[in-house]
Amino acid sequence: MPQFLPPDQQLRFGIFLPPMHKTGVNPTLAIQRDLELIDHLDRLGYHEAWIGEHHSAGSELIASPEVFIAASAQRTTNIRLGTGVNSLPYHHPLILADRIVQLDHMTKGRMMFGAGPGQLTSDAAMLGIDPNDQRPRMQEAFDVIMRLFAGETVTSRTDWYTVDEGVLQMRPYSNFDVAVVSSVSPSGSKLAGRYGAGLTSIAATEPAGFGVLDYNFNVWQEEAKLHGHTADRSDWRLMGPMHIAATEDEARENCKYGLQWVFSYLAHILPMGDPNDPPPPEDYDEFVDFLNESGRMVIGTPEMAIAQIERLQEKTGGFGCYMMMGADFADWRATKESYELFAYEVMPHFTGQIEPVQTSYDKIVDAGSRWADATLGAQLTEIGKYEEERAARPD
Repeated sequence: MPQFLPPDQQLRFGIFLPPMHKTGVNPTLAIQRDLELIDHLDRLGYHEAWIGEHHSAGSELIASPEVFIAASAQRTTNIRLGTGVNSLPYHHPLILADRIVQLDHMTKGRMMFGAGPGQLTSDAAMLGIDPNDQRPRMQEAFDVIMRLFAGETVTSRTDWYTVDEGVLQMRPYSNFDVAVVSSVSPSGSKLAGRYGAGLTSIAATEPAGFGVLDYNFNVWQEEAKLHGHTADRSDWRLMGPMHIAATEDEARENCKYGLQWVFSYLAHILPMGDPNDPPPPEDYDEFVDFLNESGRMVIGTPEMAIAQIERLQEKTGGFGCYMMMGADFADWRATKESYELFAYEVMPHFTGQIEPVQTSYDKIVDAGSRWADATLGAQLTEIGKYEEERAARPD
């Protein structure tokens, strides 16, 4: 069990919220529940929430993480709110940088900026962007944005934007976190290191992503050093899906609601494993076994969640924040209960808060009847004193 750690050295916890909602439900209420979920996480002591940007496919309904963050910031107190991520090829870099700095001021420093090329190629297609151009355009835009954040006056001309002596009219309110998303290839970790940004590994528990965690960490470190930056492990975020309950059977029952729906959706928008591998089982119970045994996901108990995070710590040598995927694996009630149980029984295991409480409890119990006897002795002494006083009173 870890020793007690000061807050700046404790493992942080958060959510990576695309979000992924089953179709067939009211989209207005779905977005409202996303806001309520962030409120719930804030009350439970989660540290971060990263909000996605998507424009197609009908499941990931938030088109503007900035608008969502502005609303959420008015409802929450402590949780930090990030764009997870802004799809840089879809935005003029000066305008996006200006919006991020405005949010930094509006949230009084709770804003975080996450950058990526855009996950849904169906989004890019509607904008006439070739998928092969998404990553090069992201790199071009990221360079401009980071220079603007640093207070530079920037001139940059490409075939898709022009910045002519661009400068931000406000300096950032805070030294907010900047993170670049990475999955399997080293492109994200290379870019993060080059600009001294944090790294977010969104496929950390997928076998392919898990296998290259140490490789991508080393790329991030090497690029940072090469460009005069320091890549701190505390700025490394790992994402992996979980749903927990009091028993594994209960967690399995809860996930009948949407587990297979979510993974079916993902299979249509993302490469899922080696194409030569056999398809995952269609039987529900076998599918849950497949996810648990491969390490892709935890559907089970707090103890299983702890073991998964410890597996990631052992693989990586340490990281800063563990994020769960915000998706409709279970219904609304069970989803909220899963996050609450995680906060109650899993998070304190990694912040060092369990040990001093347990040590204090064990000290009392191991003393046997010592402290109870002392209390009883003090009570009997006071009773004796009082009886002596009564006896000494004149009739």
